[in-house]
Amino acid sequence: MHVTRARRARRQAAALLGAAAVTGAAALAAGPANAAAPKTPAAPAAPADCSAAYKIEQTLSGGTTWRMCWHYETAAGLVLDKISYQPKGEAAPIPVLTTAKLAQIHVPYDDGSVEYDDLTGAGFGQGLMPMNAAECPGGTIKTVKVPEAWDPELANVKGLCVTTKARGHAYRMSEFQENGGVKIRQAQGKDLLVYAVNQVGWYEYITEWRFQDDGTIQANVGATGSLSPGDYDAGDGRGWPIGKGAKDYATSHSHNVFWRLNFGLDGSPKAKVEQYDSKISPPARGGTTPTNKTTRTKVTKELAANAKTMRWWRVVSTAGKNKDGHARSYEIVPGAQAKYSGRPFTKNDLFFTNYKKCEQFASNNIPNCGAGGGKSVDKWVNGQTLTHPIVWVNMGFHHVARDEDQQPMPVHWQGFSLAPRDVTAMNPLTPADLADQNGQPE
Repeated sequence: MHVTRARRARRQAAALLGAAAVTGAAALAAGPANAAAPKTPAAPAAPADCSAAYKIEQTLSGGTTWRMCWHYETAAGLVLDKISYQPKGEAAPIPVLTTAKLAQIHVPYDDGSVEYDDLTGAGFGQGLMPMNAAECPGGTIKTVKVPEAWDPELANVKGLCVTTKARGHAYRMSEFQENGGVKIRQAQGKDLLVYAVNQVGWYEYITEWRFQDDGTIQANVGATGSLSPGDYDAGDGRGWPIGKGAKDYATSHSHNVFWRLNFGLDGSPKAKVEQYDSKISPPARGGTTPTNKTTRTKVTKELAANAKTMRWWRVVSTAGKNKDGHARSYEIVPGAQAKYSGRPFTKNDLFFTNYKKCEQFASNNIPNCGAGGGKSVDKWVNGQTLTHPIVWVNMGFHHVARDEDQQPMPVHWQGFSLAPRDVTAMNPLTPADLADQNGQPE
C-alpha cells in the first residue's frame, strides 16, 4: 500500500470523522437556524428567508432574479437551500430546490491499493480554502464558519465566492428585411456563480453552482491542485509515465462525484418523476424516411437509472403551472460520463429515492439509518413509492495522468445541468416586441 503525505492525511481525516460519527450528526451544519437538514414543509415557504449573512440574491442583466440561502456542513461542505427563480414577467419567485449539495466524491485507485470517500472519510469539509479577490472577479467573498474546525486558524474562512459571469450568446435570431438588410436579434447571457474550494490531500476541488438568466442550473466539480508525487510507482496499464523517460508512472484513478437534490418545485416536495425514451424505426413500406416516437414512463417507485441515447428524465411540479397551463418541471441533463463499475453505488447514473432524513451521502453515509438501512444509495432503492423524490446524480471521471498535469494540474470538470421545461410560458429572455408570438401564429 502506498504511503504518502496526502494519504496519511486522508487516513487521519477518516479516523477523526469516524470518531465524530459515533456521537451522531448533531454538528453536521453551521449556518442560519433555518438552514438545517431538509424537512417536508407543511405549506409553501417564502424563498430565501434567512439572515442577510446567509442570503444570496442576484438580479441578472436579462431581468432574472435568483434567490437562495446557504450553509456549511462538516462533511458535505457548501449546501444551498431554498433556491428560487424569478424571471421577468413573473409576479413572485418560483421555488425550485429545497436543498442542493455534494453527496460524495469516491476515489478508487486503478491498482486496487486504496479507495477513498473524500466527503465522509477524508475531511473534505475541513479543507475549505481561503480565496483572494483575483479568483472572485467582480464578486464578494463571504466568510464561512467551519463547524468544529480541526485547525482553529481555519475556523472562519473567507472561502465562498458569489459573482456573475458572461457566458456568451443566450439567443440569436435573424430577420431579413424588405430593403434587403438583416435585422439581428441577440442577447449575451449572464450567470450567477457560487463556488468554494476544498483541499483533500494533494487535490483541490472547486464546487461550482451556476444559475443562468434563462433558468438553467449547472452543477460542476473541478479537480485541480497537484498529482501526488508519492504515487509515481504504477505499472503499465495502471498508470502513465510522468517526467523524463518511463520511470515515474502516476497511478490512474477515478473521481466519482455524487450530488443530492431535494426538489421543492412551487413550494411543494410532492413532485413527480418521468422518464422519456425515443425509438427510431426504419422507413415503413413505401416510405422514404425513418420515424421517431417518444414515450413517457411515469416513475412511481424508487429507481436506479442509467442514461441511454435519447433518454431523459424530468421532475414535475404537482403544485404549480406556467401561464400556458403546463406543469412546471426541470429536466436532468447529465454531462460527460466515465462510469466506474467497481461498486454497486457507482453502477448507475441516477438514483431516485423517497426522502428519508438519514440518507445524506451516496456512500459511507454518516447518519445511522438503523438496522438494515444500508450505508450507500444503492441500498435505498427498495421499491418504496415516490411521494417526495430525492435525486442523486453520479458523474464519473477516469483520471489517466499526462505530462500537462504538472505543475499545477489544470482543472478537469465533471457535472450536469438542470434545464427548465415549461417553467415559463416562453423564453424568459424574450424581447418585448416578440412577447405575442406564443404558439402558432393566427
